[in-house]
Amino acid sequence: MPTEPQKKSLFVRAVRAIVSLGFTALFVGAAAIAVVVGAGVLGERAAATETSQVAPAIPVSAKVIEIEDGYDVRRSYVGQIEAPKTVDLSFELGGRLDKIYVDEGDAVRSNQVLAKLDTDLLIADRDRLLATRDAVTAQLDFAQLTVERNEALRDRGFASQERLDQALSTQRELIARIREIDADLAQIEIRLEKSVLHAPADGLITRAEVDGGETLGSGQVILGLVQDGAPHVRVGLPLDIARSDIQQIQIKVSGQTYQATLETIRPDIDPVTRTRTALFQLEADAPLTLGQTASIFVTSRIEEPGAWVPVRSLKEGARGTWSLQVVDAKDVVRAAMVEVIYTESEHAYIRGTFPPGTRIVEQGPQRVTSGQKVRIIGGGV
Repeated sequence: MPTEPQKKSLFVRAVRAIVSLGFTALFVGAAAIAVVVGAGVLGERAAATETSQVAPAIPVSAKVIEIEDGYDVRRSYVGQIEAPKTVDLSFELGGRLDKIYVDEGDAVRSNQVLAKLDTDLLIADRDRLLATRDAVTAQLDFAQLTVERNEALRDRGFASQERLDQALSTQRELIARIREIDADLAQIEIRLEKSVLHAPADGLITRAEVDGGETLGSGQVILGLVQDGAPHVRVGLPLDIARSDIQQIQIKVSGQTYQATLETIRPDIDPVTRTRTALFQLEADAPLTLGQTASIFVTSRIEEPGAWVPVRSLKEGARGTWSLQVVDAKDVVRAAMVEVIYTESEHAYIRGTFPPGTRIVEQGPQRVTSGQKVRIIGGGV
């Protein structure tokens, strides 16, 4: 039978258990009430909130690319303006320079007298030969009369054939002497003619090496002349440029553009630049200064299938690869790998596999990713 203390211990335990069960029931009830209330509040909020919409498609500008058979490459080279012809002027014969009639920068006409040598000795020698010729001519006249008289006497039997032959021989000798004198006179006339320096063509005197009074050697340069006419451009071109590509080209000098025609290409190669020298003739009225720098533009056709696209439409990838953002028939973006062949200003010529009607994202390809749906704006089809 339990004692009194034991009875008290059992009573306390019972009370504690009842209290604990009460608190538990109270906590569970409060939690249930909170769940019910929270669910109702969330339901009310969900009912009050509109259903979220699917994100709209990003608007992009698209372009249909066109496949071409090739592209044109425009390259520029530097050349120099030259005169059509430059001449170093000199006397063929030596002598003392008597007078020079032009200065540097003077414009001259064809056959204009530019300078003269001293010709006093030649003129004196010519006068001497003329006097000698007159004397021999007089002797020849007497010899002619002698021959005629001897022929008449021989026919009548009063003169021998020997005397006639002697008269004929004297006549022939005098004729030969006159021919010799005439040859000397002709030589003097040639020397007198060569003692006058004439302009070979219309042009401009570029330099004068003498002032007058000097004793010149044969062939010594005294004047420089540049011939009038359409200026030329000399330029070195690479070996891979075809002659057909440079028959007619454009040349820019000091911001002005001129048409030029190919005149000749040297057959040899410059040992320093490893280029061929080409000479172009410019327009005849081109107001250019000799020695000016000119830019030559050469357009070459490269036969290589591909397409032109804006540079801004290209997207650079890893290790130098490039891609385009292509829009399929369902307006979904797909990535297409391409090879960039040539770039020019804001456009690039690319190679890739594109079906007809392929559309590319023309600008801002970084704004979209593969698999993303877009909305085409602008001129894209």
